[in-house]
Amino acid sequence: MRLQFKSFGFSVLGAPLRYAPCNKECKLLVIAAMHGEEPETTFLLSRALRPFEKNLDSVAFVLCANPDGVALGTRGNANGVDLNRNFETSNWTADAVTCRSVLEANRDTLLSPGTAAGSEPETRALVKLIDELKPQAVLSIHAPIGCIDAPAKTPLVEKLERVFRLPHVADIGYQTPGSFGTWCAERHLECVTLELPRLAPELLFDRYGAEFTEFLADF
Repeated sequence: MRLQFKSFGFSVLGAPLRYAPCNKECKLLVIAAMHGEEPETTFLLSRALRPFEKNLDSVAFVLCANPDGVALGTRGNANGVDLNRNFETSNWTADAVTCRSVLEANRDTLLSPGTAAGSEPETRALVKLIDELKPQAVLSIHAPIGCIDAPAKTPLVEKLERVFRLPHVADIGYQTPGSFGTWCAERHLECVTLELPRLAPELLFDRYGAEFTEFLADF
């Protein structure tokens, strides 16, 4: 991978937040690792980008939106905030966020949504980046539910269904106040959440890598 990266801010602990810009008009922004305990999203995206000799004309990338969380092995950032509940939306709430250690467990872990909507530097930096890039759509990669979460089956969703062979769901099945997807929806920006299945990183790349690279190249 020989893409050129730029800084768009810093994490709580001072790690640089970096993105690979488009060469021309940005049609799609791809974001990985908003949750630090989902490093396989960064792995798959990074591996899929390796064949490219230069930045893409119409697709920009954030390989890791939560570098402190990835380094610490935590879902939230270094402040213990779930970044995917920290966006300034009409339904943001100060109530604690519950999450599971694994899919089969009860929701036994509490995270903060932040002291206020947009309280975290990672959140503010991503909002500023999107305002600057003005992408036509955003693909946010998560794990390990194994589905394509989007309000409607758009052409982008249909392409992702073919690449990842995962079912489309219009609703994830639980409330997500202050989420990135809601923030995008309230700004009329298409956001698709790709939930990778629970597989080892190498298996994810074996299963999806070549087709994901082709999808990005042809976008």
